[in-house]
Amino acid sequence: MTTTSRLYRGLEIRLLVYPHQATQAGLGHNYDEGFDASVRICEPDTANPRCRVFHVPGIRPFPSAGDARRASAVYAELLIDGGGPEHAIWDRT
Repeated sequence: MTTTSRLYRGLEIRLLVYPHQATQAGLGHNYDEGFDASVRICEPDTANPRCRVFHVPGIRPFPSAGDARRASAVYAELLIDGGGPEHAIWDRT
């Protein structure tokens, strides 16, 4: 799994990209099946930081890790900017 971290509107965004098919013991990574993505959003530099992980929705796996990273970044910004009540990052459990 690859991770990329940055700040957006004062919150830390960590992009999580991983192969759609789990790697089986004794075999190499299977990147031909595409990639899935999630995003972790945290409050940085606080005594008790809140963090949440959200799976990036999609009908099928992303064809490349780059596509998955770009979708993760856009989805994180949508969540932080408050893209509607269904996207509230701290209210849902």
